[in-house]
Amino acid sequence: MNEEDVLQFLAAETYSGGTNLDFQMEQYIYKKKSDGIYSINMKRTLKKFLLAACATVATENPAISAMSFRNTGQPAVLKLVAASGAISIAGHVTPESFTNQIQAAFREPRLPMRDPEETEKKEQATAENFVRKEEFQGEWTSLALEFPATQLEVADWSEGTRVPSVPSQRFCSEV
Repeated sequence: MNEEDVLQFLAAETYSGGTNLDFQMEQYIYKKKSDGIYSINMKRTLKKFLLAACATVATENPAISAMSFRNTGQPAVLKLVAASGAISIAGHVTPESFTNQIQAAFREPRLPMRDPEETEKKEQATAENFVRKEEFQGEWTSLALEFPATQLEVADWSEGTRVPSVPSQRFCSEV
């Protein structure tokens, strides 16, 4: 990493992170400032930028889709699109535009680029939803254990025991 790279990082203020520290980001943190904002390790960040640049250069421009749904990420997406000729998706995406080929807005990008914070929020919401389902199922399971249904004893059919039944006409007329 040379002096010119450092000056570009400083000019773009890419070294400045946020106040939240995720365990996956710990390896990219240089230090924490007194105001609680984390400084990003520029050397590791440059390596990731170069890796992303190699993937971007190897892909045809129209096959790249850059997306950001947050207002803070949209200017960066528009700058990338202006510089590279990629497809911009700033704002909301039509549901199934990447999966349903019948859609008029169908796109099949080879290299989708998304805002990582937006991805993290969706993953967290999915995980929370999964936990809620487990809690819900756990409540019903415990209720079933507390109030067991009475089990009817069914005799062997060969003994000729009559089993009461409900006429099927009653259920068919209700439907």
